[in-house]
Amino acid sequence: MTATIRLALVGCGRISANHFEAIRRVDGLELTAVCDTVEARAKGAGEQQGVPWFTDYERMLAEAPCDAVVIATPSGLHPSQGVLAARAGKHVISEKPMAISLAGADALVHACDEARVHLFVVKQNRLNAPVQLLKRALDKGRFGRLFLTNTTVHWSRPQSYYDQAPWRGTWEFDGGAFMNQASHYVDLMQWLVGPVESVIAKTATLARRIESEDTGAAVLKFRNGALGVIEVTMLTYPKNLEGSFTLIGEKGTVKIGGTAVNRIEHWSFADEDPDDAEVERVNTDPPSVYGFGHEPYYRNVLKVLRGEAVPDTDGRGGRKSLELILGIYESAKTGREVPLPLRASL
Repeated sequence: MTATIRLALVGCGRISANHFEAIRRVDGLELTAVCDTVEARAKGAGEQQGVPWFTDYERMLAEAPCDAVVIATPSGLHPSQGVLAARAGKHVISEKPMAISLAGADALVHACDEARVHLFVVKQNRLNAPVQLLKRALDKGRFGRLFLTNTTVHWSRPQSYYDQAPWRGTWEFDGGAFMNQASHYVDLMQWLVGPVESVIAKTATLARRIESEDTGAAVLKFRNGALGVIEVTMLTYPKNLEGSFTLIGEKGTVKIGGTAVNRIEHWSFADEDPDDAEVERVNTDPPSVYGFGHEPYYRNVLKVLRGEAVPDTDGRGGRKSLELILGIYESAKTGREVPLPLRASL
């Protein structure tokens, strides 16, 4: 492995700008190629970033000098493209979700294991400064017994958003509000509060012309006895309103709000701690719902590939939130409470 880690990116759509910016900001990372099936998009990104561009993914894998591949394509393509990268000896950095089925996720994990390459799954909201402060409070046991948690995603995605790309809102390549827009929030539930024992959910397609849901709600029972509620809609008028996470325990209550878990709105504990002085400092005002987490995520990638750290979120970690989302969909489909873990065929 060279001192500089070389990255190629496939999928030059909406999220790629965050990756380009983060890679540019991290000394030791170098973007060496981009790829997109839409020639104008590939060419535009390549010229803007000053790197070769491709419209054929396998050709990029064969010709572009790179140590790792960033996969920022439609979700349904992540497993197959990741497997190809692993077989070419490249580390894999997959945007969320890593797959839209457990079979796809497992195939990707196994391919990376067999090739002895790292699989990273981007979960940048875990690295938001307010979320990190909350995680420290949990690790210190400041909440005591956990009682109730809630995450709310009240965002707006007009019909024009779905019409911009034919894969959006489809079951084959995207999934709905839970799988796409709220994926990071579902991940926070299981990462912060712990393994989920069962879930019961309802979903609906109320106003958008798409196959999947634009609105939904789920009730979770955690193995530690706590209960959780997830509520999601892409129909908020007239723009994004809230992306929040609340946790209530016997000795503490915290709510992180803003449009993308970027601002601590309530922080109260029975016992004082030096971290309490950090509450105002960690609040941020990101320009979009993607936040500022991609840069620290890439800093972790660099350290891992240099043998200096372990991944913040690897393939097996990314699989956990996917399993919960699929459990939500299974419950909404059958009308039944669904126990976790799921059958691997889902």
